[in-house]
Amino acid sequence: MKKITHAIIPTAGFGTRMLPLSKAVPKELLPLGNRPAIAYVIDEAIKAGIKTIVLVNHAQKSAIENYFDINSELDTQLRSKGKDKLADSLNFLPDDVRIISVRQGKPLGLGHAVLQGRAVVGDNPFAVLLPDVVLDPYETDYATQNLAFMMNEFAKTGRSQILVDPVAVSDIDKYGIAKLENAQTLEKSNENKVLPVTGFVEKPKPENAPSNLAVVGRYVFDNAIFDYLAKTAPSVGGEIQLTDAIDALIGTQGVDVVTMTGGSFDAGDMGSYMRAFMYFAQRQLSEK
Repeated sequence: MKKITHAIIPTAGFGTRMLPLSKAVPKELLPLGNRPAIAYVIDEAIKAGIKTIVLVNHAQKSAIENYFDINSELDTQLRSKGKDKLADSLNFLPDDVRIISVRQGKPLGLGHAVLQGRAVVGDNPFAVLLPDVVLDPYETDYATQNLAFMMNEFAKTGRSQILVDPVAVSDIDKYGIAKLENAQTLEKSNENKVLPVTGFVEKPKPENAPSNLAVVGRYVFDNAIFDYLAKTAPSVGGEIQLTDAIDALIGTQGVDVVTMTGGSFDAGDMGSYMRAFMYFAQRQLSEK
């Protein structure tokens, strides 16, 4: 199988859950400690082996693209003042990694956003990383676990991979839940585990849930998902749902879920974001 080197990150949403913070500043650029949230997501992708990152963006959120670009004037000014180390830290992308931005002209859902990356991804398999979800970089290894593990598993089996995490029974009705061959409840593990999945149930009641495995926001897809997305009819609300295309992929190729190691933060929810900010700030202060 082809090695995965492409990733799509949908960033076009307005982040209404983060208002008023996100009125003028994209939610992806809100800080977690001393770095914007999306910087950790990009770092995760790069350390997993991604070389081409596609931002599916909006015209009013060009600040995200600018963050990853080189500001020549600022760079020159910092170096003229002997602040080379600080200047180097602002230009952190490896030479062999490129970030390409494409536009999602209409808000037609996550499936539609992923489909906009097709022109760049081409015929290659690819990963999808939702920028609202930030995986803990202090308790996990971006180079070997979670996304990196999923990419390696795809290279071995050719089966698309979706990251899931065991959640408390009381939280099951907040998430999309994986349906396994046999209903079961899994405990959190410090190792990634692979399980075949037969479908997903959106926010089921705990007593009806087929498992306690909630979708986290990391995917590795065979390129065929693009064809299914292109054929997927809009659902209620006029959006093209990624889960509809995943169901089609399950029926033709089979799909696995991978249990997540470590923790994650919802950087698109105000309460979770504030807790995440404190966690990252404290970890960074303790390192000084």
